[in-house]
Amino acid sequence: MHAETWHHAAPALPVWQRAVQGAQRHLRSTAAVVVLMVVLLPFLWMVQMAFRPAGDALSLDLVFSPTLEAFAGLWQDNFARSFGNSLLVSVLSTGLSLLLGVPAAYALSRWRFKQRRQVALWVLCTRMAPPIAFTIPFFLAFRWLGLLDSVWGLVLVYLTFNLAIVIWMMQGFFEAIPTALEEAAWMDGCSIWSAFWHVTLPLTRPGLVATAVLCFIFSWSDFFFALILTRTQAVTAPVAIVNFLQYDGWEWTKIAAAGTLVMLPVLLFTVLVRKYLVHGLTAGGVKD
Repeated sequence: MHAETWHHAAPALPVWQRAVQGAQRHLRSTAAVVVLMVVLLPFLWMVQMAFRPAGDALSLDLVFSPTLEAFAGLWQDNFARSFGNSLLVSVLSTGLSLLLGVPAAYALSRWRFKQRRQVALWVLCTRMAPPIAFTIPFFLAFRWLGLLDSVWGLVLVYLTFNLAIVIWMMQGFFEAIPTALEEAAWMDGCSIWSAFWHVTLPLTRPGLVATAVLCFIFSWSDFFFALILTRTQAVTAPVAIVNFLQYDGWEWTKIAAAGTLVMLPVLLFTVLVRKYLVHGLTAGGVKD
């Protein structure tokens, strides 16, 4: 006997149900577009203001003749130096934070002792304190060390805060990697450092990128410490924008142009590493 195979076709949905599903899809798409426009509206408004003539900065007319006079005026007001200071401080502090924090996070994830969780929590608590609590100690210490109004002074300040973020985040990524991979590398003749560098660290690349982006953003966007600990030589871009707020009037087009330039590096950096950033931020969401 030959067995007969019956193929049961899925019943077609009623017309009204298909219409409801289509309406739900369009509703979700419309809601996403509306939310996106609401989120991007302040940024887009600032960008268009940066290209307006100085006398037409606050006009609501969306039709205007674009000009680059606001951007040209920024470089005449020494904004380029402040922008360079921000870039240098952010890159140095992020690099040093990763250089010191990644090995520390790896050691905490592999070294088994009773107070390991408490140590990790204590490291994170150093980032929870309000910045104003450290202002006077930093100011007095830097004045004694001669680091006031210097790039390295700001690098040390941001390093103390970013280091906690690096250790806390990277510890979770290292703990998610099975130690059996490292043990296999040891059996093949790798040293502890070689196994870390060639096996463990490449597997944590998404987390490393996500951590680096967060450290860069925190350093780049800081205003409080840069305002207190700098005067003229090491002024950063966020502090330099305040110079356009004058008693006889606010230079709105220059403020908008400076704000656009300040957001541009973070935007470009995030777009370039977005694949690793999304994976890195979501990798620790579920643990086995």
